Amino acid sequence: MPREVAFSAAQSFLTEQDDWPKPTDEAFYGLAGDIVRTIEPHSEADPMALLVQTLVAFGNAAGSQPHFMAEADRHCMNLFSAFVGETAKARKGTSWGRVKQILVAAERDWEGCITSGLSSGEGLIWKVRDPIEKMENVKNKGGVVGQERVVVDEGITDKRLMVVEGELASVLRVLAREGNTLSAIVRNAWDSGNLNTLTKNSPAKATGAHISVVGHITRDELLRHLSDTEAANGFGNRFLWVCVRRSKVLPEGGALSWEDIVPLADRMRDALAFARTAGEMRRNEPARAIWRAVYPALSEGRPGLLGGMLARAEAQVMRLSCIYALLDQSTEVRPEHLKAALAVWEYCEASAKQIFGDSLGDPDADEVLQAVRRAPEGLTRTNIRDLFGRHRRSDAIARVLTRLVDQDLIQCVTDVTGGRPAERYQAVRS
Repeated sequence: MPREVAFSAAQSFLTEQDDWPKPTDEAFYGLAGDIVRTIEPHSEADPMALLVQTLVAFGNAAGSQPHFMAEADRHCMNLFSAFVGETAKARKGTSWGRVKQILVAAERDWEGCITSGLSSGEGLIWKVRDPIEKMENVKNKGGVVGQERVVVDEGITDKRLMVVEGELASVLRVLAREGNTLSAIVRNAWDSGNLNTLTKNSPAKATGAHISVVGHITRDELLRHLSDTEAANGFGNRFLWVCVRRSKVLPEGGALSWEDIVPLADRMRDALAFARTAGEMRRNEPARAIWRAVYPALSEGRPGLLGGMLARAEAQVMRLSCIYALLDQSTEVRPEHLKAALAVWEYCEASAKQIFGDSLGDPDADEVLQAVRRAPEGLTRTNIRDLFGRHRRSDAIARVLTRLVDQDLIQCVTDVTGGRPAERYQAVRS
């Protein structure tokens, strides 16, 4: 079966039945799409897992030289991605091995940049640390005559770091530990790559670090371990959330040959060589016209947990479009690159909706909303107090109700009675 036919069949298998996110052809543009079409017939991995991990891996291997300026902010090509399966059988990890094979064939040295085991902010900094110096006394004839700066650790020359976490749940558990600095350092790694802590006994710092993340997790683990704090503080919205599942059953495994990989690795090698000298990137005028049209929707805020997880839409699309351009060996982002990036983002947005639903990230508000939705006639404040066993203060309940009303999720209905009007809260039907 030709690769294009097999790839089309796999897409149909993944999207023909339910409300699972559906990728569009625009996402599989260029070299990244060719890689997916080559690997996919020989792998049980989800095509979108192959695609997004290719983009993340290339963005890391390209280093920090190519960048896009958004006002005063310098955006490099490092991406964070989380691949979420309904079960442990979603073949999340299978996809990474194939992508890594092509990137390492294109650049052997990059393999040394791959690591795992995020456990602390200090540990992450150490992986990309600058040289460490300290002042030492200069002695002459037994006496101290001055001081000099001495290098006690040479640091890391290659500041690229590709973090691959097969069990992202373990990282989320680490974030919940009191005093752990990992969340703040990871957020800074996405933003700028200039990393340090205020810990007195940790002299290491990093400048210009280029850190990317690939994480795998099941949906149940994610919802169990992602704390309200990490959802709200910007950790979550630095990730591309990608729903994945097994695309097919291959009892005998795939038959991808080295001859299939070599042409892709050669093209990847050329793209990486170009990217390292690319410098600042810009959109051409047709791409700018598209950007002006889509920017209001990308930058519009949304309520609830889902809104928090999608809050960096415009920056994510910007980075993705630049990566597609670099794979085309172009410093100019053209319409096809931007459309491909938007297609990937649309899948990530649909994935986030699938994963997080309409959760507000506030357990009390979520519980009230679900209770109101289950009650066609609505609930009174007394009903809502009873929902919590009367263990919530009236002002706390009032704040929850105000939030739900302000976000047009519930409405207050006043019943005319012979005495004091009775208020009921009903769900707003979308």
